[in-house]
Formats: sequence, C-alpha cells, structure tokens
Amino acid sequence: MTKETNNHFDIIIVGGGMAGATMALALAPLAINIAVIERHPYQDEQSQPSFDDRCLALAWSSRQIYQAMGIWDKLMQREHDGFTAIKNIHISDRGYFGVTRLDCQQYGVDALGYVVESRVMGEVLLEEMQQYDNIHIFSPAIIEQQNIDEQQVNLAVLFNQKHIKLSADLMIIADGVNSATRQALGIQVNQQAYAQTAIIANIETQMAHNNIAYERFTDSGPLAILPLSRGRCSLVWSARDVEVAGIMALNDTDFSQALQQRFGYRLGQITKVGHRAAYPLVLMTINNDTLAHQRRIALIGNAAHGVHPVAGQGFNLGLRDISALAELIAQQMQQHKQGDAGDQRLLSAYWQWRQADIRQVSQVTNGLIKLFSNHSVGLALLRNTGLLMTDIISPVKHAIAQEAMGTGVLQGRLSRMAVGQALF
Repeated sequence: MTKETNNHFDIIIVGGGMAGATMALALAPLAINIAVIERHPYQDEQSQPSFDDRCLALAWSSRQIYQAMGIWDKLMQREHDGFTAIKNIHISDRGYFGVTRLDCQQYGVDALGYVVESRVMGEVLLEEMQQYDNIHIFSPAIIEQQNIDEQQVNLAVLFNQKHIKLSADLMIIADGVNSATRQALGIQVNQQAYAQTAIIANIETQMAHNNIAYERFTDSGPLAILPLSRGRCSLVWSARDVEVAGIMALNDTDFSQALQQRFGYRLGQITKVGHRAAYPLVLMTINNDTLAHQRRIALIGNAAHGVHPVAGQGFNLGLRDISALAELIAQQMQQHKQGDAGDQRLLSAYWQWRQADIRQVSQVTNGLIKLFSNHSVGLALLRNTGLLMTDIISPVKHAIAQEAMGTGVLQGRLSRMAVGQALF
C-alpha cells in the first residue's frame, strides 16, 4: 500500500510498527514528505509482529505524548476493547511479607498508566496514518541496498515485486531490537542476555482485577499481571530459559496451576489462559563509537535500546525518543525555510539528549533483576523491609510513583509533548 509520490522525501522511517508509525504521526503536521517502509503487510495480522497479541503498558507521560499528538481520544474510545486504565499498582516479593501499593488518587491523576493491546494500538495508528497525504506507506517492502553520503540517504527498495529507488534527508531506524537496517550500517550493539524469557498470554481470573496492576518478584524472575478490558488480564511471566520449554509445553490446566503457584490467589482462581508466546530477554545498548561516524541516521525505540520488561518501561522509553526527536526536527523546520531534518548538529543533540534517560532506565531495570534474583535470605529480608517501608514513607513512595508514571527525575529532560504541550 502507498500513495502516489515523488522518490525524494524529507524523512524515511524504516519500520512501520508502533514506534515507526508514532514517529510518522508526530512529524506529519509539519507538512513534510515522510516515507514509511514496513517489511510486513499491515493487513496480515499473522505476519505483522508489531501488532500481535502482546500488550503495551503506557506510562502517564506516554498518555501526555499521545494527547499532544491528538491521538489519545481515539485510544480512549477503545476502552471496552483492548484499552484499560491502571488505577493501582501492587508490588510484592513471593514468599515474603513486604508489599508496596500505589494509588492514582494520591497523585491527583486519573490513572498511573494504561494497558493497550498491540492490535488495538496498531489499528488506531494505521487509521491515523492513512489520514495524511504526506505520509507515504511502502508495505510490504524490503531494503535491498542503502548508500548514505553527506547530502542524503539513498535506498534501493523491493516494493510490490518492483525495484524502486528512494532518497531522503534523514533516515529514522525503527525496525526493532534485531534491526537489519542498523546492522547493515555497521552500527554495533552491546548485549547482555538475562537467561530469562518472557512468556506472554491473556488470562481470565475468578475475581475482577479492579484496575490493579500486579508486579510480583519471584526466584525465577518477575511476573506482571496487568488489567485488561472485558474482565481479562495481560500476563508477562519472566522465567528462566531452562524452564521455558517445559512451561510452554504444559496444557492450559497445568499452566494455570503453575502460574497460580507463582502468583498466588489475589485474583482468585485463574480460569482461562489464551494463546501463549515466548520472547527471550536481552539488555541492549548502542555502541556509540560505531554510531558516531554515521550521517543522516537516527535510532528510536527498540532499535536504539532493549531493556527488561520489569516495570514496563520499554515502549515508554521509545516514546520519549520519538517526542524528543520530533521536537528537535520541528524546531529545525520552523526556524529555517529550507530546514534539513538530517542536519548533524540536530542528530547529535538528539542522541546526547536521550543518553541519560536510556542509561538510567537500563541501570534501574537491570538492578531490579539482580536485586530480586539474589537468593540470599539476608538480602531478601532487607529488600522486603524496603518494600514495607516504601509503603509507609510518603516521599519515597511518591518518587517511585513518579518514575512509574514516566515523570520522575531519572528521565532527565522531558520533551514538550511528554508534559502535555503540543508541538504545533
């Protein structure tokens, strides 16, 4: 699918999943020409991996970003179909007494965050992209060759079984943690395997979730149960790699029993388990030395970083990439009649801006996994005393809530959209 277009664009976005589509929509009001190259056909839910059965946990600051883009109301309309508010967060450590509870009413907000099915998010974003004449979608399409010089990005693309050539002032790479585009450019990454795999499924429980999100640390990894529409919950069970094959091989009844042992009975019996999928977990950061010599390239979302799903920060981190880059490009285009979206000073300013946030989120999520995976009885008592004291001491609790909402000090400088201000 695409619209009639010239071959030169202001910006080419490689990857049309959640991050790429959001990036295109953030920039569309600038009235610049944007190409979105997506490998998978949007109409085929089986092969479009970005819009599958998984769910996204959106922080409060992510709501602000989508609200500033004019998309939030359209997501709210799906309240009874794959969109649910998180009113409370319940944090616990399996086998110990410590618990921390966060309540949105204590912070004067409607919700601490939201859970959105990837499928629903994909439908909303695609519908929005199709409203803009300056967003040109090439799907399904594959980049066969790429050449970047000081003036522009040049791509040879296979689209609808035809070989075409596209060029742009800037290429934004948004094709995921295993980005083929990033690899082809020689941008290297630093990876650390967690020896854990996330098992994803939607489940139903005997008791209503009442908009409570549960984060439960266990000896094999964290387990999150998030509220979903139609009385369902979204499960993210981080299990040891050596256990995953056995867990995935269980029938639904045995799987429910194994999950019940890990989670407990705060929601009563687990009554139904939907389709299960498994995703290996890796901490990934960009090797900045190999990125430094690149020109007219920007990385966003999972192509720029990969973090453990504990605390649900991955997609929110990517949205902060998008809002920062969009702000800098908007400034460039508004200040200069012939603005260059691929200006090296702009791109250097973007990457420098994002480093503190990426580093802090990577360190905090990594630290949580190490802290709660340690089987020392003494350390277990200390961390559970910490959970209990956090529940009692208001300033500490407030700081944790702000981080969960994406508005805390660890995020560093926030973009205009992240605080609810429109760019245009």
